[in-house]
Amino acid sequence: MKSVKGKIDNPLSDLISDDIYELLDSYDLIDEKAVRNYQIKKRYREMRKLKNFSSTEAIEVLREDYPYLQFDTIRKIVYELFKKENPQNSKNC
Repeated sequence: MKSVKGKIDNPLSDLISDDIYELLDSYDLIDEKAVRNYQIKKRYREMRKLKNFSSTEAIEVLREDYPYLQFDTIRKIVYELFKKENPQNSKNC
């Protein structure tokens, strides 16, 4: 039987259970960059909807939490969400 090293904080708890997250993490199947981007998108949406932040204000708050990311990088992460959710807004070439 495998021993558990310690409880891992599950940043995807609204999507998957802690046990599943730990199992995926134990096999190195978690894409940390994708998890980070998911958290950024989630916080951005919360700030825009619940706290009535402007887009620029929300991105600046996120920059404080992720100082190694530039403004445009965060902007691309959060707007990538809208392209995937609203494919009719994308131009067909």
